[in-house]
Amino acid sequence: ETNDDVVEYYDWKKRNVAYFDSIYNVAIENKDGKWDTIRAWSLNDSVAHLLAYDYIVVHKEEVGTGSGCPLYTDSVLVHNLGKLLPSASYPDGYVIEKSYDGGFDDYNFQTATAKKWYVGGLIDGYITALQRMHIGDRCRVYIPYTLAYGTADYNSIPGYSTLIWDIKLLGYYHPGGEIPSVDAKKHKQNIWLMD
Repeated sequence: ETNDDVVEYYDWKKRNVAYFDSIYNVAIENKDGKWDTIRAWSLNDSVAHLLAYDYIVVHKEEVGTGSGCPLYTDSVLVHNLGKLLPSASYPDGYVIEKSYDGGFDDYNFQTATAKKWYVGGLIDGYITALQRMHIGDRCRVYIPYTLAYGTADYNSIPGYSTLIWDIKLLGYYHPGGEIPSVDAKKHKQNIWLMD
């Protein structure tokens, strides 16, 4: 007898580790000048091991003109798309979150609904990226499983998953005021920082 069942995430840990290692090496080479490795914001300087898995990898797709960056206690307004590596049923990678039509390279923000997130409520890798982004920046962010959901399955995300995010920072606001509407331009108090 043979078992013809398709294993969705075959050799998942090994594939994800190899992929992140390869993208980390590309970022270190930085041939186009748009790559960066950013150490996780949550690591204490005195205990950080400074291993590749202590970092996220960022490729700057668009450079914004905004000043300042969101803090851990802020809320952000973003367009984003997050996905896993390709698997048996998802040759382009399973999409775990999406706020716009299209994909990484054929996006359409015109029909998108921006997401509002509390920065401190996100995974370490996403927090690390946001705290280095300026309004208008659009980045491709590669997060190792150590700064994402770890070794255990989380909802539809299998353990050891490298997460790949496309993030465009539209605005952010500091705590202490009423939560602004998504359409900051029409909001009477204009709390969103949009430039």
